[in-house]
Amino acid sequence: MPMGGQVGTTVEITIAGENFENTDQLSFSHAGISATQKKDAAGNPVANRFVVKIAGDCPVGIHEARVLARLGVSSSRAFNVGSLPEVTQTAANTSLETAAKLPLNSVCNGVMTKQAVSFYSFEAAKDQRIIVDCAATGIDSKLKPVVIIADASGADLVVERRGGALDFTVPESGIYVVKLHDLTFSGGPYHFYRLAITEAKNGEFVPRLPSTETVSSFSWPPTGLPATAAASETEPNNEHAQAQKITFPCDISGSFYPAADVDTFEFTAKKGDVWWVEVASERFGLPTDPSIVVQHVSSDGDSEKRTDVVELADIPSPVKVSSNGYSYDGPPYNAGSPDIIGKVEIKEDGIHRLQLRDLFGGTRNDPRNIYRLIVRKAQPDFSLVSWALHMNLRNGDRNALSKPISLRGGATIPLEVVVVRRDEFDGEINLEMSNLPDGVSAVDLKIPAGKTRGIMLITADQNAPRGLTSASFIGKATIDGKEVTRPCRLASMAWPVPNAWSEIPSPRLLADVPVSVSGSEFAPITIASTEGKVWEVVAGEKLTLPLIHSRRCDFSGANISLKTFGSGFEGVPAFEASLTAETSEAVLDLAALKTPPGDYTIAFYGSAVAKYRYNVEAVTAAETALEQAKAEAATLAAEVKSLTEATQTVPAELKAAADQSAQDAASKQKAADAAVVVAEKILKNATAIATPKDIVDIVVSAPISIRVKPAEKK
Repeated sequence: MPMGGQVGTTVEITIAGENFENTDQLSFSHAGISATQKKDAAGNPVANRFVVKIAGDCPVGIHEARVLARLGVSSSRAFNVGSLPEVTQTAANTSLETAAKLPLNSVCNGVMTKQAVSFYSFEAAKDQRIIVDCAATGIDSKLKPVVIIADASGADLVVERRGGALDFTVPESGIYVVKLHDLTFSGGPYHFYRLAITEAKNGEFVPRLPSTETVSSFSWPPTGLPATAAASETEPNNEHAQAQKITFPCDISGSFYPAADVDTFEFTAKKGDVWWVEVASERFGLPTDPSIVVQHVSSDGDSEKRTDVVELADIPSPVKVSSNGYSYDGPPYNAGSPDIIGKVEIKEDGIHRLQLRDLFGGTRNDPRNIYRLIVRKAQPDFSLVSWALHMNLRNGDRNALSKPISLRGGATIPLEVVVVRRDEFDGEINLEMSNLPDGVSAVDLKIPAGKTRGIMLITADQNAPRGLTSASFIGKATIDGKEVTRPCRLASMAWPVPNAWSEIPSPRLLADVPVSVSGSEFAPITIASTEGKVWEVVAGEKLTLPLIHSRRCDFSGANISLKTFGSGFEGVPAFEASLTAETSEAVLDLAALKTPPGDYTIAFYGSAVAKYRYNVEAVTAAETALEQAKAEAATLAAEVKSLTEATQTVPAELKAAADQSAQDAASKQKAADAAVVVAEKILKNATAIATPKDIVDIVVSAPISIRVKPAEKK
């Protein structure tokens, strides 16, 4: 708090979170935002307080804020950079009488009080156009805002219950009130918001407050697309007789407005023509579901005969998505979209019509529900998105977690990478990650030709130092004989959801790819083969891989069941490896796998119940602090005894001074004894927290390189 600031200013913010030891570094996804830890009058750092400087050239919009703590980088929070002056609401304003006054053209940062309404007042002139907008869900808040503009007595004038903005023309000059509450009157620290009150000219388009991006938006825009469309749809064009005439290729902007709007376009095409159609609307973060029907138009006497050519809808998810919001049967992320990428094959010469509508537009009447329609010749390409792989750890899991790439020493984190292929691109995609912290490496299990999924393995050496970088994550492929490079976006849950039956997970894209090493903890076990070795095997034969186990804690259970990542080897049956032995082995039967000759990278993965001890260093530090406190108390006790005895023998004229010295020493001893009691409590608490607890941990081996050689011809 606050959740952002005005460009070109400095703002003091307070952070909070879980597992927040050693939070001495606050970082942002854009270099134009920097933070230093606040210091008190004595020059000592103030815990969880930072002074944030926003450069004058920092882009307005959503950026990521995160801390580097003892366990590594935290999950992200949206940090908003705006152009308007900002205030933070700190005093209670839960009644009309305590309404906080806000100037026009300002943004207020606030937190909703549970079972309450927040009141704000503003002054406006007759016929002035006022826009009231509340950012909440789009900035990682759990608030579902209901926004009301009322008169000075609190009587409601206009209400918005679906998260939209209010466009209000002032009926009479005077004081007006904004009432804000959660849809179910929830509140608390997770229900924060940014409330903007701005004035606008009549007819002026006022953009909404910025919002984070949905996971589906990673596939937009196509590479090289201009920022604005070359043409616009022209109303009226709902009926066939009103069809707007266009030529292909085209790039058209439009809107699904008013309700039940159908935009009809007419074009001429020849038999055998093949065009690719793409529509973006839902990927703009809008609640729309575009659908297209293309028809051939011919004469049937005095009437038209319209024959369906193709119906286009929905970009399918590249991988099967969880049916329940977590991971029993797929990831809790949907990389598909209700938008459109589809092919139109012309079967007859002549006139054709394309009708574009929002499938559920009959209930929506918002001019901001815009779209972009692109028709082009094939331009094969691809878009990538990834997330920390969510595995089924045990029966009954219902969690959807926000997993930062925070590595413990000796650990490997797998990222699941999926691709939306555009215009029938079907080639192999190689993944690369660079600009990693010291001691961290990344190896890709590429996306094979025709497939939609790959794995990126990120590994930290056992002794990798604490660190954080913003990594470069890309995919490379050859298209039409040329190498092309595309970025890979990273997705995460806005909030960890322990139980997806009681809370709907809310995934979003991140602005960058943070990778960190904790430098304070180790993976419970590292499974690896000989480092740097390329294992060779002849196609059709068996390969036995020796595996080395580096165990750093105890486990519940004697074995771990391991499966295999890596194209060409994912058919390896699950096998058992010992959690008590120093070594094990994996046998790969290439005859059964039918793996063709080539170079491969694989990894083994599974889950085990580790006896995890949280923050063991805190126990050691508390023990040291207690010893020091006891030593100080003992020293002072001896001093008190000596001074007390001395008071019995000093001359009368020195008695008063001696008594005072003894009393001062006794006061210090009392404080030292109290410090011992506090130190004992700290040690007791740290010991309790560090008591081994059963934690289901994902175990991924270090990457293993295999070369399959062709079998000799007989």
